[in-house]
Amino acid sequence: MVAPLSTWPWENLGNFKYLLYGPLVAKVLYSRRADEVLPQQDVWCLHLLIICALRSAIYTVCTNHSNSHYHTLKHRILPEGVGFKQIDSEWHWDNFIILQAFMAFMACSSFPFLVDLPLWNSKGVLYALIFHVGISEPLYYWVHRYLHSDYFFSNYHSLHHSSPVPQSVTAGLATPLEHLLLGVIIGIPIIGTCLIGFGSLRLIYGYILIFDYLRAIGHSSVEHVPHWIFKTFPFLRYILYTPTYHNVHHRELDTNFCLFMPLYDALGGTLNKKSWELYQKVRSGANMPKPDFVFLCHCVDIISSLHVPFFSRSFVSLPYTTRLFVLPWWPVAFLGMIGLWIKSKAFMVTGYHLRGKIHHSWCVPRFGFQYFLPFAKDGINKLIEDAILKADKTGVKVISLAALNKNEALNGGGALFVNKHPNLRVRVVHGNTLTAAVILKELPEDTKEIFLTGATSKLGRAIALYLCRHKVRVMMMTLSTERFQKIKMEAPEEYQSHIVQVTKYEAAQNCKTWVVGKWLTPGQQRFAPPGTHFHQFVVPSIFPFRRDCTYGELAAMKLPPDVEGQGTCEYTMDRGIVHACHAGGVVHFLEGYTHHEVGTIDVDMIDVVWEAAMKHGLRPV
Repeated sequence: MVAPLSTWPWENLGNFKYLLYGPLVAKVLYSRRADEVLPQQDVWCLHLLIICALRSAIYTVCTNHSNSHYHTLKHRILPEGVGFKQIDSEWHWDNFIILQAFMAFMACSSFPFLVDLPLWNSKGVLYALIFHVGISEPLYYWVHRYLHSDYFFSNYHSLHHSSPVPQSVTAGLATPLEHLLLGVIIGIPIIGTCLIGFGSLRLIYGYILIFDYLRAIGHSSVEHVPHWIFKTFPFLRYILYTPTYHNVHHRELDTNFCLFMPLYDALGGTLNKKSWELYQKVRSGANMPKPDFVFLCHCVDIISSLHVPFFSRSFVSLPYTTRLFVLPWWPVAFLGMIGLWIKSKAFMVTGYHLRGKIHHSWCVPRFGFQYFLPFAKDGINKLIEDAILKADKTGVKVISLAALNKNEALNGGGALFVNKHPNLRVRVVHGNTLTAAVILKELPEDTKEIFLTGATSKLGRAIALYLCRHKVRVMMMTLSTERFQKIKMEAPEEYQSHIVQVTKYEAAQNCKTWVVGKWLTPGQQRFAPPGTHFHQFVVPSIFPFRRDCTYGELAAMKLPPDVEGQGTCEYTMDRGIVHACHAGGVVHFLEGYTHHEVGTIDVDMIDVVWEAAMKHGLRPV
């Protein structure tokens, strides 16, 4: 049997729970329409709605700041990332704001003196502080300790401790009973100050929002409190807790129970002596996680640049699609584009752990269209080069280049950097060997003929040479006879007859297997016969204009099931799925290959890399 007040009554409503604010909204709108001046009772309905919005914003902004890894990585308390399981469990973290909004509404209805308050009373701050330090802090301390007793912990408080990496919104992951108690603790200083006649509107706003800010900071996975504060004022170590202090409580459950003041843990004998030592280590940067593998990606377009953890961790935990709530943020994304244009180095976006090793994704601050501007070529290569040198300096073993970062016309598939810096310890990988393998393994075993566009690219060349060895006829769509002949001469003489040059799309009107490496217009797609399947490695993907044909996705692979802390979907990919070039870098790292994978694809390595991927638990989508 479920313990009372251990589950939320509106749990099954999902996002429709926000309709519970409806009565407050209706009361404000109705009163506004009926009277020119709102009655005080209805004014407080408006205040409650504003306070709820501000409370949500505080936790959201603090969480997003913690996920700004490029800015906070040095002071991370835990190296682990936030996984999909934790994100899902904390999806409705703001349930407590709804609950406490109605607690406040009932308080206003029950205590008329809370309604008619002045805007400001300076004495109220002092009395609220006395109530907080003298009543709320010790009360929370003892309630929190009691919640760690066997019955209450297993039925109520264990939910809050189920998140392996605390973040600001983790403060909201708790049962209704806990938030009812917390609502009382928040209310004591407010009601007490108003009872003795020193309450004010600003006091209520200020106390609640500061309370939430301190809780949001305390549950953060990043140490925000600078060391100079405690160095200048040592006694503050007992007055103000830190994120490190609270993180210790999440790992060692019998210590550090305070609300905001470690003083009560010191008085109660529950102060963890490791807290200060760990705090100093984190603030010094000695705890900063150093990656073993890096995937170097780039932005695609302006609006998809919002698909990052520091904009919204829930949004980025789902495959990217353009959603309505994102569109109003377009001006912000545009300004971000300008800022990224100015920014002079790659930055960390997200990361995960795989078999005890740290994998990071860094982003080159450039958008897709910029890669096709002739004057931007040198600048982009400089950014990629700097990222590679940074990875080399920090001890990264493998750096894998994404999509346009390894464009042949840009840097020869990464060969430019390897040739320029022959003593690199980091291995530079374009990952296209595994990309080719994924595309080839998607083809039906009984395939006898394919039509190939983008035929003279790195991938097109490798696909053509591989298939001709397996006696598959390859129609290579290219206008360059010289480049075609060069590729054809690379094939063993006995298989060269299986490679055929075509210069018009009409030549493929009887071929149902198209492998697309170059953008196809609707007019070009119409030459495919009904029932054609378009396999593709073109970026961006072609639009599916033909209803009588099927379209494949970009080459991708599912990471091994033992990945930990992955909470970000890679662009349009599903959870746990990455682009094949990313997976190719992972395989290169797991296998411990000592060579750079740049320039042309070694056709003989296609099956070798595929088998290695299977061995390490990667799977085709």
